[in-house]
Amino acid sequence: MATAVEPSSAPAAPSKPAGLALLSALGGAYILAALAVAFYAVPALWLDFVGPLNLYTLGAQVLALTGLCWFGGKLAADAPAGTRGGGFFFVCWALTIFFCARAVALNFEGTGGQIVAAAFALLLAYFATKFFTGRTGADWSTGLERAGWFSVALYKPSLGRWVRRITIIGVLLVGVSGAISLSASGVVPETWVLALPFGLGSVPVLQQASDLVPLLIGLAAFWVAFRAVNVPSFAEFLIATEAEMNKVSWTPRKRLFQDTIVVLVTTIIMTLFLLAVDLFWGWLLSLPRVGVLPPPAAAKGKNDAGGREQKW
Repeated sequence: MATAVEPSSAPAAPSKPAGLALLSALGGAYILAALAVAFYAVPALWLDFVGPLNLYTLGAQVLALTGLCWFGGKLAADAPAGTRGGGFFFVCWALTIFFCARAVALNFEGTGGQIVAAAFALLLAYFATKFFTGRTGADWSTGLERAGWFSVALYKPSLGRWVRRITIIGVLLVGVSGAISLSASGVVPETWVLALPFGLGSVPVLQQASDLVPLLIGLAAFWVAFRAVNVPSFAEFLIATEAEMNKVSWTPRKRLFQDTIVVLVTTIIMTLFLLAVDLFWGWLLSLPRVGVLPPPAAAKGKNDAGGREQKW
């Protein structure tokens, strides 16, 4: 007798940490290559074939970076979950290893400095390998990607609109004001030059840094503001906040004006009353028959004597 077998509905097994680590390394390498093309190759080619750097150069850099991001998104469209987050963590680890090893190397000289810097870099590389090949790296990468930080999708866009807009405006005010202040202060040099250890000289990392760094900070603030209100957990909080605010019974303008006048008048009356009580009790307790407080003239003479004695 034939029997029907129900197909299994068990979820597919997640990708192994080793495979995700390899994809993260490839994604991180692509990100670093895209940054090198946008911020190093484009200005170098502009200087060689077009002319001096100007505002159009910044536009070409932003355009190149946008195109490379779009192409990278197409490449990672069919990648397993966590690939984009893993690529982000790979870039963070790579930059951390490089700058930490460079800082150690700049404080040591000779062969000993090279050995110490190499050992420190290998130690950080070991921790990075443990992070990516273990479950921690996979969980963090998948969680960061599932939160929507690498997507343009909207989460429940019809709910909590006003609170979301106010949150976006607040984040943008902080980021844009910081970018404007940084640009106006002149702290960022025109060209960011990175000194290399062991007498290797220096290399220009970022041309037009005084203009490009504030622009990048503004773009980062815009992206954080846009994505933060679409992270599911935070978006649900904003939606619930607006729902509670809609339940509040707001006071009409006329009633609010009347209540404000009442509060101000009451405060003034209480201030005058306390002033009168203080003056009355001060006068009463300083009378010679009561003698609790010294008379005003005696208190003034005592203060003058004390002041002269201290001055002498």
